[in-house]
Amino acid sequence: MLDKAVRVLGALEDGPRSLAGLVAETGITRATAHRLATALEAHGLVRRDGDGRFALGLRLVALGRAAASALPLGEAARPALEALRDVTGESVQLYVRDGDRRVCIASLESPHGLRTIVPLGASLPLDRGSAGRVLGGDIDAARRGWAESVGEREAGVASVSAPVRTPAGALVAAVSVSGPIERTSRAPGRRYADAVVAAARRIELAAGG
Repeated sequence: MLDKAVRVLGALEDGPRSLAGLVAETGITRATAHRLATALEAHGLVRRDGDGRFALGLRLVALGRAAASALPLGEAARPALEALRDVTGESVQLYVRDGDRRVCIASLESPHGLRTIVPLGASLPLDRGSAGRVLGGDIDAARRGWAESVGEREAGVASVSAPVRTPAGALVAAVSVSGPIERTSRAPGRRYADAVVAAARRIELAAGG
């Protein structure tokens, strides 16, 4: 179904289409094309024009901007992320906010056999995990300069995250270290907060801050 949904979006690249036009362009059955188009519409990825035809949705503009701005940040952050992984021995990630979610734009895995794995591009909730707390504007995280979580998003995993900001102070990302509780402990902030905050400052400098 994902493949068919992408075909629907691709069919709209050259302009709005009626349902019949979508069917003709994609080869998808009328019922399936209608179901996919309306589902994409509900998520803001497709909209209706004045004539009721399907067109690309405005959310794609925001997603495109986020993707374009995130990629240079991920590249600039890599040396700091590598250093953070090496000093902690655990997996590290860099997240940016996308609406009510957070998206991983850089991920380096721990050398240990038992480790946290967060795929590049993974979309995770804001209401669980230390990075979600940072990007969600948690007051305690903002005051302290970092956040920790133990078994929140995934059982047996703990993490520590710190905000990455622009020179003007705008929050743009969260850098995280995560690993199994048996190594990170149930108070991971004591062990990793300083290193994660230092990594965030290095990322800010590398990104031009």
